[in-house]
Amino acid sequence: MRTLFTNSLKTTLLMALLAIAGGASAANDSPVGAWKTIDDATGKPKSIVRITDNGGVLEGKIEKLFRAPEENQNPTCDKCTGASKDQPIIGLTILTGLKKDGKEWNGGEITDPATGKVYKSKAELTEGGAKLQVRGYVGVPMFGRSQTWVREE
Repeated sequence: MRTLFTNSLKTTLLMALLAIAGGASAANDSPVGAWKTIDDATGKPKSIVRITDNGGVLEGKIEKLFRAPEENQNPTCDKCTGASKDQPIIGLTILTGLKKDGKEWNGGEITDPATGKVYKSKAELTEGGAKLQVRGYVGVPMFGRSQTWVREE
């Protein structure tokens, strides 16, 4: 009887651990969450962007900026156009319209707050969901640049 109880307890614990591990893995199958953006020119962190899923369409807002003490800590997007013009960069939606397409998310746009330019975009998870390759481009993806974002959660 004791062996049956011990085996049952072991099985229950193993199933619980597998469920927890499976849940963590599933969370890394999606870009939803917080990401540290890394400047592709300097290799230094630039911001934290929170990506959310709105009915199967991804959107990303800047939550935090990493700026030197002498820099303006709450800059506005003075080079942006439309509704984003002169809006605070913290809280600015910079990533819109990405939809799942196989192992990538495509069909979106990304705004560069430094220039105000809007580019087509796509994204792909790498390293088991720990990193996100984000590409902004004009026309076709080969005419663009990529950044690697690092998962914060």
